Amino acid sequence: MSSSDMIAYPPNRARVHEACGPASASFALWTAAQIGVDVLWVRERWRSEQLYPLGFEGFDPSRLILARTKDQIDTLAVAEEALRDGAVPFIVLEMTAPISLTAGRRLQLAAKTGGTTGLCLIPEGMGSNAVETRWHCTPVFEARDSTRQRWSLIKNKSGTIGVWHVRWDAETHCVAVVSSARE
Repeated sequence: MSSSDMIAYPPNRARVHEACGPASASFALWTAAQIGVDVLWVRERWRSEQLYPLGFEGFDPSRLILARTKDQIDTLAVAEEALRDGAVPFIVLEMTAPISLTAGRRLQLAAKTGGTTGLCLIPEGMGSNAVETRWHCTPVFEARDSTRQRWSLIKNKSGTIGVWHVRWDAETHCVAVVSSARE
């Protein structure tokens, strides 16, 4: 099975989506690797943790542009301009606080104008009503299981929700849905 077996994945172009959970960065980088695009990753510069793109199987770190902003207002402004411009097809925003419905709608309009995909990485429970989809992403740690992550589609404006166990398939260069482990 491949990611085409998953509803709403990869995320629709010209829309803004959200991912939360401890594997949300993997969701972002695996998505970028699968669709084969450059990524503008926007985050506040005060954050001490670092993104290490070499640690994500399948992602080419030369396709990553990292923008560090003063605060969330600047993050939203940079992302909105990048979404509207369309020069970079995939924009990832790390959010640290809730965004207003107005800000969420501005991002959606900008994504539509630029034909770009936006992905907000959010703390759990802090989603925006303006997003198209919201994913909860967690790693799977079990020696007898080939699954690497569990992705739950917890919001979908254009369809149903669901849960998939996935891993990166190096041979096909895409996210693969993994069958349930057997006893």
